[in-house]
Amino acid sequence: MTRPFAIAAALVAISLSPARAAEAWGIEHEKVVEITGTVVDLACSLKGDCPPACGAGKRQLGLLTPDGKLRAVVKGPVEFAGPVHDLARYCGKTVQIDGLLVENPAIHIVMLQNIRERPEQPFARADAFMADWEAAHGKAEEWYREDPLVKQVIGEDGVYGVKGLVPPPPKK
Repeated sequence: MTRPFAIAAALVAISLSPARAAEAWGIEHEKVVEITGTVVDLACSLKGDCPPACGAGKRQLGLLTPDGKLRAVVKGPVEFAGPVHDLARYCGKTVQIDGLLVENPAIHIVMLQNIRERPEQPFARADAFMADWEAAHGKAEEWYREDPLVKQVIGEDGVYGVKGLVPPPPKK
């Protein structure tokens, strides 16, 4: 094989191979992983409390892997937002996710970054929360500072989530 042909063949092979898209966040015990599993309602899987459609976007979701492991998917790539907007449409279906598995001795969790339904598809960024939020509220540089529900909760319970607990005054 000539050198230019070998280089071209290698480039084609690289472009056709699925690339891992997740990026490490520097969390202790994290591993960049691809996990295949069925999207499930965690409360349904653990307690038998099973509303239709995995709770219609109002329940914590996870993945049940082919080897029987139940993985809690707790975070998406949007700041301060979970993965439910991305996972809910796949309730009961098998998907492949790309993200971080944090296997801390106390708890094992998955942080979703990308998702696809079939291995031959490219991964799609798991940012449906942001698209849904912007459709409802418009663009904002920091959605969590503009969100009406966040403002309501802070107004009722304070910035720490406990009525009456206030931040200390700034140091001079």
